[in-house]
Amino acid sequence: MTVPSEPGALSGPAGLELVVRPLDHRLAADFWEIDDPRLAMQVNSVVGGTPAYRREFARGDSPAGPEDFDDWIVRTVLNPETPLFREARYLLAEEPELRDTGLYLSVLGAVAEGNGTRGGMAGYLERKATDIAHPINVLEDAGLLHRDADVFRENRPTYRIAEPLVGFYHAVMRPVWDQLERPGSAGRVWQASRRRFVSNVLGPHFEQVCRDWALHHADPGLLGGLPARVGHGVVHDTAARTGHEVDVAVIGIADGGKPPLLAIGEAKWNDTMGQTHVERLRHIRDLLARSGRYDTSDTRLLCFSGAGFNAKAEAAALASPDLQLVSLDALYGRSPVR
Repeated sequence: MTVPSEPGALSGPAGLELVVRPLDHRLAADFWEIDDPRLAMQVNSVVGGTPAYRREFARGDSPAGPEDFDDWIVRTVLNPETPLFREARYLLAEEPELRDTGLYLSVLGAVAEGNGTRGGMAGYLERKATDIAHPINVLEDAGLLHRDADVFRENRPTYRIAEPLVGFYHAVMRPVWDQLERPGSAGRVWQASRRRFVSNVLGPHFEQVCRDWALHHADPGLLGGLPARVGHGVVHDTAARTGHEVDVAVIGIADGGKPPLLAIGEAKWNDTMGQTHVERLRHIRDLLARSGRYDTSDTRLLCFSGAGFNAKAEAAALASPDLQLVSLDALYGRSPVR
C-alpha cells in the first residue's frame, strides 16, 4: 500500500510504502482464538496468517477444539459452498503474468510433492530445467514460491510454496478435485488424504515455523547470539557417502571473522525425539567443524518436536547445556525451552 507524501495529494512521489505481512504462527493462533498449540499448528498449516480467511472465507468458523479439526476441514476448506474452497485457484487466476496456467500449476504441484530443487521439479515434470526457469521466476515474483538458499551450499537453493492454502490445495485438493466438487464427498476424501496432509503439508510447515521461531522469537541468550539469518541445508558426509539434512541452521553475525553457526536443529512433527536424534545432531556438528566454513566452537543443538521427547532426550538436555528441547508449547510462548 502506497501513501501520498503530502496530505490530500492525489499523485506524486510516495512518502510511505507499507507492506502488510501475514500474521506469524503466534499472532494467527490468537486471531483464530485457538489455545491448543497442536491445533493451532494444524490450522496454520492450512490457512497461514491471512486474517480474511477466518472472517470472510471461513465465515468465522474456527475449530472448537482438537477433536473438531477434521470436521472443520470438511465443513470449510473442502466444502464447495464456502468461499475458502476455491480461493487457492482464484489466487493463481488473479496473477496477470500467469498466462500458461497449466505449466504454473504443474510447477507448484511438483513442489507440493516434495521436489524443491530446480532439477527435482524438472525431473518430476519430465522437462528440461531451462523450460521451467521462467515459470519459477514468475511464481517467485508473484509471491507464490519462496526461494531458500542452502546455508551450507549456496549454489543449491530450494523452493517452497509461500502461501499455505496454495500448498494445501496442491497437496490435498487438486489431485481429487472432481470428487470434491461432488456434494457430500468431502468427508470421504479427507479421511483418505490425512496421511498425505501430514507428510506433504503439516510436516514441512512445522519445519518452517521452527525456523521462523529461531529467527524472530528465540531468546538470543538461548542461541548464544542474535541470528543474522536462519535457513536449512544439507551437510555432506564423505566417509558415509551420504548427505544429512539440517532442518534449522542459525547463522550469527560475522564481525569480521568466520560467521558463527549459533545452532543447528532437527524438527519432527509426529516423532517422539530421543537420544538418536541428539547423536545425529552432534555428528553433523562435527562434520561442520571439519569443513571450516563456520565457527562452530559454540554451536548449540535444538530438537523441535510436535510429539514430545522421551526420557533419554530429557536426561541429555539436563546433562548438556548446549542441547535445547523445543516443544509446541515453547514455540507458542506458553512454556520455556528445556
